[in-house]
Amino acid sequence: MTTAIQPQLATGHIGLNVSDLDRSVDFYQRALGFEQLAASTDDDRRWAFLGAAGKLVVTLWEQSDGAFSTETPGLHHLSFQVDTIEQVRSVEAVLRELAVKFAHEGVVAHGEGVASGGIFFADPDGIRLEVYAPTGAESAPAPAGAAPTCGFF
Repeated sequence: MTTAIQPQLATGHIGLNVSDLDRSVDFYQRALGFEQLAASTDDDRRWAFLGAAGKLVVTLWEQSDGAFSTETPGLHHLSFQVDTIEQVRSVEAVLRELAVKFAHEGVVAHGEGVASGGIFFADPDGIRLEVYAPTGAESAPAPAGAAPTCGFF
């Protein structure tokens, strides 16, 4: 039996259900710097496509009521990678201006002695988000000890 060659998969974009499209578009643009690439014109089926440098990253769909649930199966959190810890701190500064609530105080390492780390927070619907850098967090605290910080917030 011959095994088929498997394609190399990469994440294309992530789609999120939101309760207030205008509020969410504003948040993702101001907090994370996304540009709006496209949006619905139909008031009954509201959506927006957000990205950077013309590349689609996040789609927002106004199809929900209530808040994000950590109690049911589904998305745990959405993570965005930047190149440096300084860039993480720049995002953190903007989020603080927007009075966003953080899961941990400032930049934290992904685990004790681990080089990668970032910030953990929620969008207006309570969807858990992370902005991290692969290196530069070696001296930052690891609030979950040896356990992966990004898994326990």
